[in-house]
Amino acid sequence: MDDWDKFQYDDNKTVYTDTAEAPKRAPKEKKEPVYVTRKAFAVTLIICMVISAAVGAGAYALAMSHFGGAVIDKTVTTTNYNLASATGSELSVQEIIARNENSVVAISTESISTDTWLRQYITQGAGSGVIYSKDGYIITNNHVIEGASTIKVTLYDGSSYDATLVASDEQTDLAVIKIDKTDLTPVAIGNMDGLSVGDLVVAIGNPLGTLSGTATEGIISALEREITLDGKTMTLIQTSASINPGNSGGGLFDQHGNLIGIVVAKSSGSDVEGLGFAIPCDKVSNVVKSLIENGYVEGRPAAGITIVDLTSAQKAMQYGVSITGVYIQEVTGENAKKAGLKAGDLIYYLDDVKITDSAILLKTIQSHQVGDTVEFTVVRDNEMKKIKVQLQDAQQAAGSSN
Repeated sequence: MDDWDKFQYDDNKTVYTDTAEAPKRAPKEKKEPVYVTRKAFAVTLIICMVISAAVGAGAYALAMSHFGGAVIDKTVTTTNYNLASATGSELSVQEIIARNENSVVAISTESISTDTWLRQYITQGAGSGVIYSKDGYIITNNHVIEGASTIKVTLYDGSSYDATLVASDEQTDLAVIKIDKTDLTPVAIGNMDGLSVGDLVVAIGNPLGTLSGTATEGIISALEREITLDGKTMTLIQTSASINPGNSGGGLFDQHGNLIGIVVAKSSGSDVEGLGFAIPCDKVSNVVKSLIENGYVEGRPAAGITIVDLTSAQKAMQYGVSITGVYIQEVTGENAKKAGLKAGDLIYYLDDVKITDSAILLKTIQSHQVGDTVEFTVVRDNEMKKIKVQLQDAQQAAGSSN
């Protein structure tokens, strides 16, 4: 029921008695009909609308000022209104693309695989990369080039070059490759300071492996989104920019045109949209610098063990164990050997953290520094044992995946 239905009119009719003489009505004068042209009617209607709007606005302002309210001016113009202006971006999307299109490359790979009949065949892969230096160093994802027998890089101008692997890091899913060319256009690497959810971003890459140089726009959806990829817990930038297979290794750029992330993944599924992820630029800078200078990530703590994740009953049965969990497959580090860790130990706790899968174990170890001492609680021969291990540099604990 609207306001009009809530109320009824009061007729206030006059009642006449039998003895009263009803008033006589004066005869009506006949008036000549007045005709209004359509043009005059339209002009009159417009004038009435303008006057009505002005009176209404004035009355509203007067009422608000009289009763202590505030009049808020929300003037909006739609001239050149787009995502860049809506997010307060310093550069337009076109300017961001123009600054970086020559710094993003397409990557194609070939790998030799073996089927169940021990027959070998060649598989092809594709991804993206960003130019790190003028002399040919290129950043991409480890999963883009992992196991590749040949790597080819195609620049924005269409020219192609064979690339060699400099070094890669499985844990951060980053890799550095190199082509024999100089005078390239490197990206300007930004920083995470000042970034906010809602900021404009542009992703440039090679979606589907055939659409190199594709740019998509979006916003930063989250800055520290923790997700697990292939058993590794990663803290990533989440974006609404369209990400597809082949975008991996490409660049995510901020409103200033700086690289703020290396695209690494998207959430898949027919009912999923706008969920892309990128490795933050501060992590990228540290890892890439170390990969180029040392061939590995320096200063990363490791326990000196390799592990197998038997978190499903089916996997546990394959290894002949009855309890699911994270098992030590091999002890590689000297500190771990001296401390007494052994292959076959079930890792139950690390310090006070219960270990239910390899991602939790890895994350807990990485929360420490080289030289820290941690306490493993393991199950061996149906007995619980506590073993303290001093963490080593991952390179010193040769062969360690942790």
